[in-house]
Amino acid sequence: MANLTFDETEQRELRDAARAEFPGNPALAYVLENLAAEGIDLDRCRDWDDIRAEKGLPDHADGAPEVA
Repeated sequence: MANLTFDETEQRELRDAARAEFPGNPALAYVLENLAAEGIDLDRCRDWDDIRAEKGLPDHADGAPEVA
C-alpha cells in the first residue's frame, strides 16, 4: 500500500498555503487542507486517461496544451 503522508510542519505549511492561495474558494481550500491532514492513498489514484474515458472526453491530442 502506497500512501503519501505529511509531517506536522508540512501539514501546517500546506494548510497555510491553501488558505492564502484560495481565499475566495473555501471549498478548494478545505479539500487541500484535508489532503494535508489525511495524506494521499496512491493506490486509489487514477490515471488521467482513465478519468477522461470515464467522463466520455476525447483522447488527449498530441501537442495539445496540458492546461486549458
